[in-house]
Amino acid sequence: MNIDFSLIAKYDRSGPRYTSYPTAPHFHEGFTADDFRREIARTNAEAGAPPLSLYVHLPFCESVCFFCGCNVTFTSDRRRPIAYTESLVGEMDAVAALVDRRRRVEQLHWGGGTPTFFRPEQMRALHEATRARFEFALDAEVGIEVDPREASEEHFATLAALGFNRLSMGVQDFDPRVQKAVNRIQTEEITRRAIAQARAVGFASVSLDLIYGLPHQTEATFAATVAKVLALDPDRVAVFNFAYLPEIVRHQKAIPREALPSPAEKLAILRRASEDFAAAGYRYVGMDHFAKPTDELCRAQDAGQLTRNFQGYSTHGGCDLYAFGVSAISQVGRAYAQNHKSVHLYEPKARAGELATQRGILLTPEDELRREVILRLMCDFRLDTAAFGKRHGIAFGEHFAEALEALVPMERDGLLTVRGDTIDVTPTGRYLIRNICMAFDARLAEKPGHKFSRTV
Repeated sequence: MNIDFSLIAKYDRSGPRYTSYPTAPHFHEGFTADDFRREIARTNAEAGAPPLSLYVHLPFCESVCFFCGCNVTFTSDRRRPIAYTESLVGEMDAVAALVDRRRRVEQLHWGGGTPTFFRPEQMRALHEATRARFEFALDAEVGIEVDPREASEEHFATLAALGFNRLSMGVQDFDPRVQKAVNRIQTEEITRRAIAQARAVGFASVSLDLIYGLPHQTEATFAATVAKVLALDPDRVAVFNFAYLPEIVRHQKAIPREALPSPAEKLAILRRASEDFAAAGYRYVGMDHFAKPTDELCRAQDAGQLTRNFQGYSTHGGCDLYAFGVSAISQVGRAYAQNHKSVHLYEPKARAGELATQRGILLTPEDELRREVILRLMCDFRLDTAAFGKRHGIAFGEHFAEALEALVPMERDGLLTVRGDTIDVTPTGRYLIRNICMAFDARLAEKPGHKFSRTV
């Protein structure tokens, strides 16, 4: 694969994942629901307003996975989705009243939490309510995160009937010792059966999520998991770095630090997994993601149309993203708007038919420039600086002189090349794309104490 993993070890540090720019630590409560409403109106009034992407956050989980850093609500009460759906519908009413009905939804994703915590009839009620308020494109991409321990044949049949065509499924690790340590017992057979059921009802794409850096993992044990995953033949695979932040995520304190693999072992795990996926024909798309060369992510990357948002890599970059539910983050025009992080604060606002915005940020023109640079580097691994400068009416080398200077040692180390009007990221640099993008992050120094995950 021509990857220098010794350099990857050298550059391993904490840094943003750049699912947004500016990143979430820069969101503030001075940005209100009224600010979000004004940006919705401005974007909606523009000629050729973009199509829509919708995200719905379903936060409920019956049990805690110790590694999880998502916004979740732990409960065994299967009636909770009924009241929560009423809140989601109220929030959708508030947004739908502001958005031109002619703007089609090209993408919908349900994330969590555990969306399959919802019973099939509860799923049907939520989806029908969504379709009653927004117009969907005939070829819309409709995806969901599925927990195979929760999902039944009826779940899959219902989802297929509702038009869901893509799913992602958490695996993390098949090793029983690792599963016990993170409180997620999920056998290979449970996962295989769920994938077979999804394929049988017509799901077009299946993505599996793995995590490296979990307790008791070794290069050999994780290689065994990768082999089992390859036998399941997923279309996409994400191999996430475990972000161990027990001072922020309290239930991670159940994982003793001494049980975690050493930095050297983590690097060996990543190297072996990368080699095994490459040998099986998967392409490294970037930022933990591998996909078959025929997958839409790879085709979009080849065409320069790949994008990135809070759900990861996406082929729908031209859309305004409206996110519903507790803690959900919308990206509309020049604004990011995040809902209340507490269900108890979110639900009364949303049920009353109001925007549930708690905080956000309105981008400056400089933010927009840097967001585009970071996005294109994250997705394309190259940037035509002359074309970028011409498009925005700037001299790229002068405007980003400080950032280009910060890239010099990275170029010496072989992470990228700057030749003429092009920045090209090398195969090794692709694994350190977060580090490269940090050179263009003018706001990073504003949050010196923030706890980001490690870049490797």
